[in-house]
This record gives sequence, C-alpha cells and structure tokens, in this order.
Amino acid sequence: MTSPSTTLSLVDTDPAELAVDAIVIGVHSQTGEQDATSGLAGTLLLASGAESIAAAFDGKLTETLALLGATGGPGEVVKLATLGTVTAPVVAAVGLGPEPSGAAPAPETLRRAAGAAVRALAGAPRVALALPVPDDADAATALRAVAEGALLGGYRFAGYKTRPQPTRREPVAEVLVAVPDAGDAAAQAEVARAQAVADAVRRSRDWVNTAPNELRPPAFADAVATAAREAGLEVEVLDEAALRAGGYGGIIAVGQGSEAPPRLVKLSYTPAGGGTGKRVALVGKGITFDTGGISIKPAQGMWEMKSDMAGAAAVGAAMLAIAALKPSVAVTGYLPMAENMPSGTSYRPGDVISMFNGKKVEVLNTDAEGRMILADAIARACADGCDYLFETSTLTGGQVIALGKKIAGVMGSPELCERVKAAGEATGEPAWPMPLPDDVRKGMDSDVADISQVNAGMDRAGHMLQGGVFLREFVADDVAWAHIDIAGPGYHSGEPTGYWTKGGTGVPVRTLVHLVDDIAANG
Repeated sequence: MTSPSTTLSLVDTDPAELAVDAIVIGVHSQTGEQDATSGLAGTLLLASGAESIAAAFDGKLTETLALLGATGGPGEVVKLATLGTVTAPVVAAVGLGPEPSGAAPAPETLRRAAGAAVRALAGAPRVALALPVPDDADAATALRAVAEGALLGGYRFAGYKTRPQPTRREPVAEVLVAVPDAGDAAAQAEVARAQAVADAVRRSRDWVNTAPNELRPPAFADAVATAAREAGLEVEVLDEAALRAGGYGGIIAVGQGSEAPPRLVKLSYTPAGGGTGKRVALVGKGITFDTGGISIKPAQGMWEMKSDMAGAAAVGAAMLAIAALKPSVAVTGYLPMAENMPSGTSYRPGDVISMFNGKKVEVLNTDAEGRMILADAIARACADGCDYLFETSTLTGGQVIALGKKIAGVMGSPELCERVKAAGEATGEPAWPMPLPDDVRKGMDSDVADISQVNAGMDRAGHMLQGGVFLREFVADDVAWAHIDIAGPGYHSGEPTGYWTKGGTGVPVRTLVHLVDDIAANG
C-alpha cells in the first residue's frame, strides 16, 4: 500500500505574488512588557522571508496574528485569510520560537515548522513556504531541513477505510519553497536529495503502518525485493529451506511458530568504479508481528507490535535512498524477517539454538526474539565482509524506560557510537551512547550454552544493555559496529507533532543515509 506523495520545487518569485492556495511564513516569539495599545503581552517578530507579505499588510500582520492567538511558539500554526492583500487566499504563520542571535533558526526547528505547517494545511493542494533560507554558508542545511520537513509533514497513511470521510482532507500535493535563486545548482541538488530521502522515509512508514495480516514475512520480503529491484539494487532472498540449510538457527527458531515462514533479504549497492573501497553493512530487525511467542505478551497494546519490523523497514528504505543518491561506498542491507507466534511448533524457553556463526544460545524468554534473528544477520554480514556495521531494531522496552520515546539508545564501538550521535543531531533523530558493562555480560553466562539470550536470573536491570551485549557476541573483532535501539522513536502512538504523524516514524532512515554519506566522504 502506497500513500499519496507530495512533490517539492523551488521558486524565487515574490512570495506575495505566488499563485498558491496558502503561503507559509515564520514568526518568532518575543517576551516583553504589555503593549499599551493592544494590551497584548509580548510581540511577534516576523522571520526572514516574510518581508513582502508583511508589506502587503501595511505593517499590521504581526498585530493581527497576535490577536488571533499567535505566540510564535515552536510548531504553532495560525491561519489568516488575506482578503486579497496577497495572491494566496491564506497566510499560515508557523512559530519558530525565540529569534536566534546572529544565525538562522536551527535546522530541526525549521524541519518541524515546515512539517507542522504542511500538515495543518491539508486540503490546500498547492502551498508555498517563505521560511528563513539564508543566502550564505547555512543555506544548504536550512534548505534541506525545510524540504525534508515539508515532504514528511505531508505524509498520511492511505489506510483501510471503505467509506468517504467528510472531515478528512487530502494532504498537500505540491509544495513550493521560496529561495533567493531557484536555478542554483546546489539548491536544486538539495531538493533532489530531500525528495529521495523523504520518499524512503515515507516508504518505511508505509511498511510499518501496514496491517500485520497483510505484511507477514513472505509478503514483506516480496515488497522489499520488488522495490529494491526497481531501484537497481542487487537482491537475494533466502526462504525457510535456504535458511535451514545455511545454518541460520536464530531466524529459523523464531519463525518456526508461525505458518508464515521466515525470510532473510539481502540488498546490495555497489558504487561505480568500486568507490572508496570501504564496505558498510546495515542490519534491521524484521519481526512482522510479535506476540512474544510462548512467553506471550499482555493483550494491552499488543496491536502496536505490528511495528516490530521498523528496523528492517528503515534499512530497506535507506537502501532505496542510497540507490538513488549513489554514494561512493559499497553498502549492503540485511533484513531478517520472522513472525513470533505461539503454537505447537514454537521455540521454547530452555531450547539451545545453534546460530549462524556456530555459537550456542540458551533461550530463556521467547519474547527476546529480535536479538536471535539479528545475531544471525549480523554474523552473515561479518562473514560477507564489512568495515562498518550499523544495526537498528525496536529491541527493548528498556530503551524507552532509559531514554524515552524520542531518543534512541546506541551501543557498540565507542567511536562509531559517537558518529551515530552526531548523525542523529544533524538529522533530528537524536541518539545517545550507552555502555556495555562486563557485569551485564557476566549475568548472561549460561550453564549449558555459550551465552544466555537474556540475564540468566531473568533480572531485567540493564535490559537495553543486555540486548547490546548479546549482539556484540556476533560481531567480528575487526568490524566497527553500532546497535541503534529505536523501541521508542520507531513508532509514534501520540498525536501528530512537527513532521511526525501517528504511526511509523521512519526513524532512523535519515540517520543511516547520513552515516553512509559521512563514511563515503571521510572514511
């Protein structure tokens, strides 16, 4: 299922003269004494880009917006009928927070503002953004943020409703971004990049939001493989027979409880001329639905476990963006897929599983299934050969407890974890490095196997770290690696905010693409 997409282009026409259904401007909040004339506490300050719109309103625009309740708070959207003062019938003022001193607003502020504005203007087919895009060294960063925010804010899952919804407005179909020079090659390149990356994020969101009965492992594998072939990637799909013959004990164990058998999808991108010679592996958890298996989960909230394949969705989508952007580094994606179901054929607590790299794992909790399929995929990636390995997964509730629903936990090689953190800061997908203590590994010693799948005493202390410690056992010694736990940020169950809508977020597609670009440029 594909959701309707939003297109984006650049214009350098006077925003007041653009023939669009709505024009978006930015406003900053200012604190101060109560205004003697209006009686309003504090004033609004128009952001750059709105000058011609303000002139058309004879200097009364900020006062009118304040009367309508605008405060300039980040992400706040206030609409005003223009009544012919400018060509667009509606001006939408989006809050950018306090005016930054001597600089453009932070990229994430612009990204969220553009997303909030485009989302609020659903029903308007054509929208222009006259937001701060400076004509200086910050121009590319600001334009990328505005473009990504607008494209992602326009996302809405197609859904399954069979009757027309009278109050449901169609997402904005076309967005125009006002810039100093629409023909500038660097600006056009940023738009092309933003479109490719946003398309990938949207694809990831669609996969996560799809009903789990429609996206069981074989169907998910087919969907990813089809999209990847269309993008020009090399594709290999291992079915259950190939997985069993290849010794992928973890993937087979988790998937054997379902009538929908497991899969492992491998996607390969090779740069022209071989690129830099560096090799990057991306691994993503693809549990298409997680009941917990024999160690079954509580019913409350279990429906959100359709999102337990968000890591695989992100990796698959990131590979599509990489195919479009063509970085000068080889990248291979590994997507292990299984459905964790309770049945007479399910794997059990007490089982000992022989993994792809030969290690024996004692199973104590079948609801710690993600690490089982990831371990096989990580071992395969290392066997194929790679210099850097990034793995992402909705792995542990411990991530949400420790860092909340917006910040991913990162574990692995310290230097690479810091690069993930920096990439998260640049893309608006924050991540925080976490340790892998020796005492956590000691707690996973098994009496009968090489390692227990969780703490041998079922102690949940450091639960997020247990996942990282387990996965480390399957990474080759010469590979720099990072495990990105997105249990919280991979799925948004609250109300829409910024460029996030309810449901799949697409985190960390943009982080992964940024990391690949960074490695291509810097090694």
